[in-house]
Amino acid sequence: MDLSNLLPQVIDIARSSGQVILDIYQRGQFEKQIKQDNTPVTSADLAAHKLVVSRLSELTPDIPVLSEEAADIPLAERSQWQRYWLVDPLDGTQEFIARSGDFATIIALVDNHRPVMGVVYAPVSGVVYYAYQGKGAWKTTPEGETVRISTHKHELPTQSIAVAISRRQNIRAITSRLDPALNYDLVPLGSAALKACLVAEGAVDCYLRLGPTGEWDTAATQCIVEEAGGRILNTHLTPLSYNERDTLENPNFITLGDESLPWASILTPDNRMMELK
Repeated sequence: MDLSNLLPQVIDIARSSGQVILDIYQRGQFEKQIKQDNTPVTSADLAAHKLVVSRLSELTPDIPVLSEEAADIPLAERSQWQRYWLVDPLDGTQEFIARSGDFATIIALVDNHRPVMGVVYAPVSGVVYYAYQGKGAWKTTPEGETVRISTHKHELPTQSIAVAISRRQNIRAITSRLDPALNYDLVPLGSAALKACLVAEGAVDCYLRLGPTGEWDTAATQCIVEEAGGRILNTHLTPLSYNERDTLENPNFITLGDESLPWASILTPDNRMMELK
């Protein structure tokens, strides 16, 4: 499969999805429901889901699509897929509802349980982040400027550690996991994908996520972060994997920009990880 030829078309699909979301967002008229997992879904999520699934199915008819809004596919069926699209049509639904602007469309191509392409489009800012395996990570601005992005190489103890945090998560739950002897700058944001992209472009040093997320929340950004020089790891310090379990829920994870930092000592004992290798 020629990923270089596929990528521009996937970016266009993400932008089209983002425009559907943005139109609904700007009108301020949408329906909201609560799903079985007690998370919200809106008519914007569903409209974006319909567009992305339809367009990806047209683009690659032989590659199945797994979307957050249609994720009830048993492992027995999913396990037959070597390659598939993994999509969150609207990452940051609560931010959409709260009108913070921090939401995105996420599209990943997963091959043999690993993301090999990732696209994240933020409709409000018009910024798109993208990567595919072996070709680096990139960011395109609304003005059309494209730059290669890379993670921040940190210098302790002269620099404080910039930590992306969720607006919807208890800040104390995050800060209590960090070594109190160090200095931290907390950067609040909504969408999980956009926080990971901040790590990829070197704007923050890490993003520690405690609590439930789905595989669709991390696949695209795992590719982007890794191509930018960082890593997304679970608490056993192994990369997240995809489509290998009955559940599609991720474990707790940390997105690292500079893996040479002493994360085993930065993280307090309750959340300490083994030495990076």
